[in-house]
Amino acid sequence: MDLALDTWDFSSPLISLWINRFYIYLGFAFGFSLWICFQIVIRKQNKNSQEKTVPRASQDLMTNGYISLPKKEVFVSGVKIFYGSQTGTAKGFATILAEALSSLDLPVAMINLKDYDPDDHLAEEVTSKNVCAFLVATYTDGQPPESAEWFCKWLEEAANDFRFGKTYLKGMRYAVFGLGNSVYVSHFNKVGKNVDKWLWMLGARRVMTRGEGDGNVVKSKHGSIEADFTAWKAKFISRLQALRKGEGRRCRGSCKKGKCESSQRGSEAAEPGSHAQEELQHRDAEEEEPFESSSEEESDAEDRQSRNSVVDVEDLGRIMGHVTKEKREKEQQEGETGVTRSTVKSEASERRAMITPALREALTKQGYQLIGSHSGVKLCRWTKSMLRGRGGCYKHTFYGIESHRCMETTPSLACANKCVFCWRHHTNPVGTEWRWKMDQPEMILKEAIENHQNMIKQFKAVPGVKEERFEEGMTVKHCALSLVGEPIMYPEINKFLKLLHECKISSFLVTNAQFPAEIRDLKPVTQLYVSVDASTKDSLKKIDRPLFKDFWQRFLDSLKALAAKQQRTVYRLTLVKAWNVDELQAYAELVSLGNPDFIEVKGVTYCGESSASSLTMANVPWHEEVVRFVCELVDLIPGYEIACEHEHSNCLLIAHKKFKIGREWWTWIDYSRFQELIQEYEDSGGSKTFSAKDYMARTPHWALFGANERGFDPKDTRYQRKNKSKDISGC
Repeated sequence: MDLALDTWDFSSPLISLWINRFYIYLGFAFGFSLWICFQIVIRKQNKNSQEKTVPRASQDLMTNGYISLPKKEVFVSGVKIFYGSQTGTAKGFATILAEALSSLDLPVAMINLKDYDPDDHLAEEVTSKNVCAFLVATYTDGQPPESAEWFCKWLEEAANDFRFGKTYLKGMRYAVFGLGNSVYVSHFNKVGKNVDKWLWMLGARRVMTRGEGDGNVVKSKHGSIEADFTAWKAKFISRLQALRKGEGRRCRGSCKKGKCESSQRGSEAAEPGSHAQEELQHRDAEEEEPFESSSEEESDAEDRQSRNSVVDVEDLGRIMGHVTKEKREKEQQEGETGVTRSTVKSEASERRAMITPALREALTKQGYQLIGSHSGVKLCRWTKSMLRGRGGCYKHTFYGIESHRCMETTPSLACANKCVFCWRHHTNPVGTEWRWKMDQPEMILKEAIENHQNMIKQFKAVPGVKEERFEEGMTVKHCALSLVGEPIMYPEINKFLKLLHECKISSFLVTNAQFPAEIRDLKPVTQLYVSVDASTKDSLKKIDRPLFKDFWQRFLDSLKALAAKQQRTVYRLTLVKAWNVDELQAYAELVSLGNPDFIEVKGVTYCGESSASSLTMANVPWHEEVVRFVCELVDLIPGYEIACEHEHSNCLLIAHKKFKIGREWWTWIDYSRFQELIQEYEDSGGSKTFSAKDYMARTPHWALFGANERGFDPKDTRYQRKNKSKDISGC
């Protein structure tokens, strides 16, 4: 009995566990359930955190055992580059932009606005997801180039037509780069500004601030119009890359008030205060801003709206306090500005070079030898001709210049006109005053002579070149300051002329009659020319396209200033058929205003097709037509007669009768005598003056109007080939 009890006591814990096994099972089950619940909660939290950090479009969804790949959203499907160009600059920029965009692996299309119908296709850009870039130039009087006329007209009418509405182009994205020149202050980049404004008025969305290229190197933000475009292009490409990533998208309106999920996601991606976040905010601000303040119409509308809005009396005190605070801050800011004004002024005094790298390249291709930052020299074709013994230019016939010893140069490549017949095709800069860095006249003359001599040396041993003329050509005897631009703009022009005369070089200076004060202050020259390209205000504006607003008064004042000169003076008339050949009486009145010693009448020379001019061969008069014009003009100006003719140049010379002694004309120049007179003038400090008749020389018979030689020197081979009689019964 005791043994049984001992056995039972030994095994009692096992029996107790067996009896209570159900409670043990229940505890294990409860613990396992808690563990499962805990795992579910952890996984759910991980899933939620992944949804916050991973874009919704990149989540993997399990469907029937397969993973459906997400569809990538496209924010920019391509780029369309629209261009409107007159001289080809905008087209060239469009080509450069297209090449730069090719590296982005985006479809790029270049479209000439001349071939584009906005009525049919512009609305397609609303849903195309393209980004449209407009490169448009501003032409004469703020008008669009011919290729963009219809597009601009349609866009303006649509923007002001209520039937289109303010959402017609909503969804279209665009950027504008305008090409202009700030010397035309009243309509600088007018076309670019208008295109930007009209697109915005129709609801299109500007992706970046409008770029403005400035052909005026003085005021250009980056030094030249090419540099302005390069800077804008870099910003445009950067902005395009951001748009492709979906950055800077507008809120779709599904966010809660005061909170924007897209903004929060963007802020999580970029840490607060980081450079990336600041750049993103800057881009968004650029994108969201309305049409910029360059639109005077919009600014006026906002001002009227603010003035007409109703203000609660209770808010009046707060508004006045705000105005007072702004005024105080403005005064403080002006005070700080005054401190740095001297620094800004000193920076502005650092002037830029007139010749930009792009201009240097263009002029060099045309055969110019550029000097310093604003001068140039080029070998005239008549210099080459006379080296071969083939005859000289009309100045040789009219005034006795030795063409093979004549240097054609200019101390200023800039001009105040953009004449339609300019044979430089407007590659030179324009300006109304000197605002560029200035080179010294000693350096300009020294390098001009050296460059001229180097170009002459290239003709050594060339077949046909006469050895004696080659040797003579190495010594410059005449200087034609008529290469390009406006030489009289150069601030040191008088010193430059003095240096020429000290080197025994005669001076023939041409001006475009837009600088009367400079003409009055000009020291004596061998012969002073004024270009008289038209005789009425309207025709002068049409032909010369001057920069000055008061161009006509300046023109008249220049002719009056010419009348006061005692040395030889010349009117140079360029006849353009159908443009200025029917204004004989007006020309006669201008002759009486300036009383020139001579009048050169020349038919315009056609220099090939140019997008900068509408001139064609149809505008070039025949020599017989020039002769007829001259004969009719002489009948209207007493005291003048036809003196000389150079048929090859399509040019005739009308001279004042004071140069006709007896029955002989004395239109040629005694260059040695001129050098003696100018030396006496300099030695006397300018008190001993001289007149045009003091250094005249007799004109040879072969140079006279009506001679069989027709202006060709009998010693030259060209005359020997063309010698024949001529009927001049027309006069």
